Amino acid sequence: MGSPRRATTFVISLTPFDQEERLDEAALRAHLRRLGESGIGVYVGGGGTGEGFTLDLDEVRRVCHIAKEELHGKVPLRAMGHEPRTAKQLIEYAKVVEEVGLEAFQVYSLDPGHGRLPGDQDIEGYLTDVLSAISMPCVISVHRGVHYIPSARLIKRMIDRFDHIIGVNCTTDGWPNGLGYLGELIDLVGDKVEIHVGGPVFALNALALGATGWLSAEGNIVPRLTVSTTDHHNAGRLAERDAAFAKIFHLERALSRYGWGFIKAALSQLGLPGGHLRRPRTPLPDEQLLEVARLLEELDILSVDGLQIAAART
Repeated sequence: MGSPRRATTFVISLTPFDQEERLDEAALRAHLRRLGESGIGVYVGGGGTGEGFTLDLDEVRRVCHIAKEELHGKVPLRAMGHEPRTAKQLIEYAKVVEEVGLEAFQVYSLDPGHGRLPGDQDIEGYLTDVLSAISMPCVISVHRGVHYIPSARLIKRMIDRFDHIIGVNCTTDGWPNGLGYLGELIDLVGDKVEIHVGGPVFALNALALGATGWLSAEGNIVPRLTVSTTDHHNAGRLAERDAAFAKIFHLERALSRYGWGFIKAALSQLGLPGGHLRRPRTPLPDEQLLEVARLLEELDILSVDGLQIAAART
């Protein structure tokens, strides 16, 4: 098991669009400022919450520039991108991030396409091509969303070979032996690099096993509350950590139920900047918006993510 380290958490920032599906720069700046004030680490351009698969390279460049202007020196700031079909596609994306000068870049899993899953030899070749082409600090993605998980020993070989790998983002929720895989990964490389799990489902298990922390979409709604989980964990306030986590888990269940439209719908209900979705994603129907409003009221989100959590950090 890796040596104990201070727990941290990152949010996969959303990307706001206006009603014409253009990048909404004012909303993006306002949202990033709110994230920065909370102290949470930020990934921009992610393929899930960030709708990064809809962005062209000029938009990626603009998102990264705005993020750097708003957050550089305030919180950890990284770029994520989305799953590519080829190494060349991800290298082009990474070069933009490297040019802008963000702190690190997540190397997303290869999307095999047409239902054929790559073996470790294919994955190793892809990672070698990408990691050889860029020099900025990188985080390897292991994600169930591509329907395969590379072996933990392959990940270790990459980390042993490439000094600029600083972490692994591991999302194995729902996979057989997901915690076993995470434990093996921590045993093999947890003393060398950060390990964050994707989403809150395995977050507390991951912290107990010695991982660095977790990533979330829910942090777009409750960044202070999300940061409080790791603050309480680091301070040994486990009851407070668990109480904060319970509210976040309610939001995770809602995201699972309503889909990606939930995050922006929730922010709109709260009167916070989040913007519109970009097709092919579509907004929630009116009846679901009413359900979202009731959930947020029940959880008392504005109060929970405001003064109460700020006071807990002092």
